[in-house]
Amino acid sequence: MGQEAVNDARKLFGSHPPPLTLRAAAAAAVASGFVYFLAFPGSDIWPLAFVALVPLRLALVGQPPRRAFFLGWLQGFTLSVFGFYWIVGLLERFSGFSFVTCVCFALVVNAFQGGRMGLFAWLFVRAEERGWPPGVVWLCALATAELAYPVLFWWSFGASLHPVPALTQVAELGGIIGVCLLCAAANWAFAEWALAWWQRRPLPLRATAPYWLAPIAACAYGAVRIPQVDARSAAAPHSVLGLVQPNLGLMMKRNDAGESLRRHLWGTARLLEQSKPDLVLWSETVMTRSLQLPEAGTVGKRAIVADVKVPLLYGVLLRVNVPDARRHASYNSALIADADGVVQGRYDKQDLVAFSEKMPFGREFPWLYRISTNSGKFEPSAHPDAVPFGEHRIAVTICNDDVKTAATRRILRDPSTDLITNLTNDAWFGDTTEPWIHLALSKFRAIEHRRYFVRATNSGVSAFVDPVGRVVAKTETFHEATLSAKIAWLQGRTVYAVLGDYPYWLGAAFVAVAAFWRRPRRAGKP
Repeated sequence: MGQEAVNDARKLFGSHPPPLTLRAAAAAAVASGFVYFLAFPGSDIWPLAFVALVPLRLALVGQPPRRAFFLGWLQGFTLSVFGFYWIVGLLERFSGFSFVTCVCFALVVNAFQGGRMGLFAWLFVRAEERGWPPGVVWLCALATAELAYPVLFWWSFGASLHPVPALTQVAELGGIIGVCLLCAAANWAFAEWALAWWQRRPLPLRATAPYWLAPIAACAYGAVRIPQVDARSAAAPHSVLGLVQPNLGLMMKRNDAGESLRRHLWGTARLLEQSKPDLVLWSETVMTRSLQLPEAGTVGKRAIVADVKVPLLYGVLLRVNVPDARRHASYNSALIADADGVVQGRYDKQDLVAFSEKMPFGREFPWLYRISTNSGKFEPSAHPDAVPFGEHRIAVTICNDDVKTAATRRILRDPSTDLITNLTNDAWFGDTTEPWIHLALSKFRAIEHRRYFVRATNSGVSAFVDPVGRVVAKTETFHEATLSAKIAWLQGRTVYAVLGDYPYWLGAAFVAVAAFWRRPRRAGKP
């Protein structure tokens, strides 16, 4: 540690040395990552979200930036190893490599994802050393890490509170990152009290009061907004929607394309016997045979309309010829058809998974596909618009589009869009916690935009989510099932729909400056 950092630490903590040795700090970082995992969806011990970062905060006291990055990375790596354990099985199923090799690859992925928390810790310590308000820097650094650090599987600390509607209603103001900052504020307050106790200082009551008040204020906001949103939903027009979960293993779906269609048809027939849905949702890529784009309407009509007399929203693969080395490109699409099978609208997936669905820069340099022949040749949506359904407009998302807040915001830029849907195939991940994590992250789209949200998945979890973020009905994973429920058609724009993540980018700009420039001292202050 440089002499300047030592002097800054003495100013911060007086004559008390940093409370943890490096070995103890590393143990605290690992403990923080494990508690974070326990709080996260899949484990769902959500109260731990208010203390999960406390051990990391204690570990960072008095540490230089380089060591802080290591401690933050260690916390993130621990979280990723436990929380994303299913990466090993995913690689085993699709790579053909041995279990040991897949574990090694998974550790590389987890090590990279751990860098998100490393960036957070580095930014925090750098800015704190330079005299900026540490509590503010703590919040800005965490929001910046979630917003800017690239990860293979996106997540947010705020998802830990998904079972608690009273605390999640602020998502209509600040999105899921706003809920993340509620957790971070409580963690900061707990950590400052723990640090004061450890160093035998008076409790910093005044300094931590705003951070204690943040979750309390969020509860009060939720108590007001939940009845208001419920009343608005009750007064809105309603329809009954149905969905079919066919429960097809991933390879079964690929090896027998006809079985996918048959199971969706059987499920729809059962739905029509039990209720009278106005629209039925099928899952992603129901018709796994890639169709030429002009065929989309006619093939779907011939295959479905003879057996189904109800409007459908279903997933297909579309193919177009292109005049470059790729020869053809594909779209992961959703079509909406009326009761006669006539296609009324189409949506193409926006956010494509690198290497699985696209080769990075493959469109600009098609020769890259000669190097990676198994990389997908999908194209993203050029016009992510809502699809029409009578007098209504439906925002469709496919696969991980519903996890990315920006993707949903693009479709809902038209305030007359009055429903959010998602078509997904999570069979890739097996019967693990991943489908439940996916649902927990996607639920926030309902709150952020105050719309009903309906998910139709191949193997679970399919669900109806109301505009407060409550799950009205859901399926279990890897069970063949059908669901129907009443939804309300809601329009309008929320604060988050208008502002998006721009306030967090301002916070990112602030913390970037704070990490390199010392805070100006006031006149007369030492």
